[in-house]
Amino acid sequence: MDSPLQLGNENLSEEIKRQVPGPFTQFQRNFIQTVTLLGKLPTRVLHCKKPHAAVALLRIDQEAMKSLTADDEEDFLLSKVDLRRQQISQTVEEVQKVIHQLTTEISCQDSRFQAVPYRDTYNGNIKVLAPGHFLITVPVRGLAGYREAKEQRWRYYSLKGSQLSCPLRAPEGLQQWLQVEQFMKNMWQWHEADVNIEGDVVPAKVLQVFRKLVEKAITACHLSGKVSLLTSSSGVWVAVETSVCPVEIELAPTVEIPSAWPKKAQWPRCMKRWPSPQRVECVKSFGFNLLARSNYHWQLSFSQAEQVLLQQLDEDGGCRRQCFWALRQLTEDVWCPGGRPAITAHHLQMVLFWTCEKYPHLKDWQDFESAFPRLVRKLHKCVSQRFLKHYFVPKSNLLQSANASELDSLGQKLAFFLKNPQISVP
Repeated sequence: MDSPLQLGNENLSEEIKRQVPGPFTQFQRNFIQTVTLLGKLPTRVLHCKKPHAAVALLRIDQEAMKSLTADDEEDFLLSKVDLRRQQISQTVEEVQKVIHQLTTEISCQDSRFQAVPYRDTYNGNIKVLAPGHFLITVPVRGLAGYREAKEQRWRYYSLKGSQLSCPLRAPEGLQQWLQVEQFMKNMWQWHEADVNIEGDVVPAKVLQVFRKLVEKAITACHLSGKVSLLTSSSGVWVAVETSVCPVEIELAPTVEIPSAWPKKAQWPRCMKRWPSPQRVECVKSFGFNLLARSNYHWQLSFSQAEQVLLQQLDEDGGCRRQCFWALRQLTEDVWCPGGRPAITAHHLQMVLFWTCEKYPHLKDWQDFESAFPRLVRKLHKCVSQRFLKHYFVPKSNLLQSANASELDSLGQKLAFFLKNPQISVP
């Protein structure tokens, strides 16, 4: 280095020579100069195998990014991805301890609801939609042996049980009715009026019961200082304070239906090369779920099937998952930040699956630099058209209820990135 830099009373250049072997690159010189201005150079930064990871840890300003090459930018982004995944893992760990405690208490009070299990590894009941927004499915007990309803009938009831002058609209897309008679084995409690109207298990009534149980459980578990029940037009939401960030969580009572596949999910499509027929059968064997998230209709969910697809993406050595995590990183940090953003990790998952189906070959996923913009272009197209089909139920538009102004803002940012693909520090 041209001149020794000072850190307090210690010669910085000598300290660096002792801890970082080999000659310095121009990037390292620029990096060291930048951190010196901050007045601190932590030992963990000096020991980083890649200086770009150190930049991510310190969140230096935009000026420090000017000397990055394309390869540097890729390394920088992926190092931030690793850091973000560590933070999310820590948040999930804290959240699932709280939710396990709450739902265990709820299950003791009402046997229809099961405790969300605590797991050291991946927990399929927890879906991280954004860093501060989780969806947690709470399994229900006493409904087994599912079979799809053969007859269709109009519903004339209100949530209070009175008849309406005109029938409710039939469910569409990812929604459907749920009759207790559709299960060969069902507990008598599901026939009770607190959750049942004219033979239908009604989500809104299930949520009313569940919300009261959550409120009581927060007090019984002495979690009032850490957990608070949020008021929402639909659904059951709680806010949980964690050491990383506050998290808003939607708790959705869920009917788990293993080893079955709904007629609405007409998948796979003909003449498609991804995934393989063997993988398709594996995915479908995990079945689906029905979530209580609205008033009258249960929502189809394929969280386990989607997770199987994600886990087995890169068995051929491609970079699909790496591209997905990078897309998620930039979306959550730069393009569409916020507690409950218009675009969540679930939307990005759908973008990934559709792109994998369109580009099924390894040659399309060997190079991150060319594969990643392909995902961004797909996301930009969906956002601009305000239309994103669910991968398993293409008739459902996942952006139908999204905030229009947020989508417009995101579309502009994506268009700018595609014209000038540089990674910026949030």
